[in-house]
Amino acid sequence: MRQNSRVSSQHLPKDLALESAEFRVRQAGEWLGLEDGLIETIIAPRRVLEVSIPFRHDDGRRDHLVGWRVHHNTTRGPAKGGIRYHPGVTRDEVVALAIGMSLKTAIMNLPLGGAKGGIAFDPKTLTPRELEKVTRRYVSELIPFLGPDKDVPAPDVGTNAQVMAWVLDQYSASVGHIVPGVVTGKPIELGGSLGRESATGRGAVEAAALAGQQMGLALAGSRIAIQGYGQVGAWAARLAHARGAKIVAVADVGGAIHNAGGLDIAMIDRKMREGAKSVVETGAGEIVGVGSAGAANVFTVECEIVMPCALGDAVDETIASNIKAKLVVEGANGPLTPKADEVLTERGIIVVPDVYANAGGVTCSYLEQCQNFAHLSWDEDEVNEKVISLMQSAFKRLHSFSVEQKLPYRLAASVLGIKTIADSHRMRGLHP
Repeated sequence: MRQNSRVSSQHLPKDLALESAEFRVRQAGEWLGLEDGLIETIIAPRRVLEVSIPFRHDDGRRDHLVGWRVHHNTTRGPAKGGIRYHPGVTRDEVVALAIGMSLKTAIMNLPLGGAKGGIAFDPKTLTPRELEKVTRRYVSELIPFLGPDKDVPAPDVGTNAQVMAWVLDQYSASVGHIVPGVVTGKPIELGGSLGRESATGRGAVEAAALAGQQMGLALAGSRIAIQGYGQVGAWAARLAHARGAKIVAVADVGGAIHNAGGLDIAMIDRKMREGAKSVVETGAGEIVGVGSAGAANVFTVECEIVMPCALGDAVDETIASNIKAKLVVEGANGPLTPKADEVLTERGIIVVPDVYANAGGVTCSYLEQCQNFAHLSWDEDEVNEKVISLMQSAFKRLHSFSVEQKLPYRLAASVLGIKTIADSHRMRGLHP
């Protein structure tokens, strides 16, 4: 192993998700001293499918969208990864997210590979019936690549349990019988798992608690700022608050709010249920930024922990220079650019990377698959306990390796994940 190997990020195109993902794989591969060709084999997705999705609007107009499904690495098990509906979705982003899923399942020691899917559109612009049409047409194009032993989708940005129910039904109709294990994150009534909705946020909070413990920073009493108040960020806020933390700032696309004494999370949730379109409309705190640009002010408040829980590339080197926290926990996929990582490392701020920190979601998805295969249904406490237990075991491996090799968590996690994948490639060999 070449412990001092370092790949410079100075030539990376700024804020490109795929370049960031490939950079981190190469960095880990060079640290491990992987033989020629193996790094490229690991970086290259196994298959990338681009599909055209024609559909009719409710008023009869014909339209079409473009979607992708990427199987990055399936050496250790079936491909696993979410389906994203967002106007910013691109082929490269989906490949990058699939690479992250491969690392995530390897770090968590789950018998799965990495995948991701997405369609480039804003789901809020379609009616429920139009959204169902788009989903079913997309799934119909993917049928040969899906299956409990091939590829198992899950919700991601812009999708939810209802979308997964349509995925389940479209696939099951094509094979002639219901196949609950073809998708996770589906409704409980269709074989979904209790605890899935909160799992990613729960895992992120547990990651913050475990990392903080190693720093002498207790979660209870810590001030936390959270960027993103969707499913991950909102659950992280609720669960961290329940464990005694003070949520001093939250942000979404509408802006950011702050209260040094701690925001009333129950009030924010109530106002959002009553129709508030953004946290800035809840009256729960002082508005410190408006709009997407203003939302970035959440990173500058005085706090101990920052949790970026929105989209990728949210924190560049400029924002990283102004973060006042001691600990950054990535609830989102790829929220820090490589340059931001370097800035935070130089400033002595600890970063818990996404490939571990937000792995609670895929962990719970794996538990959902286990229940489907065994025709079992575990209660919510049992599921939550299993998620926490697996997060704790993975952190123990990550922290021990980080200390032994004197590596930051990011590189330690990448090295552990790539080593697991590389070892699997060597043991299986090449065919033919």
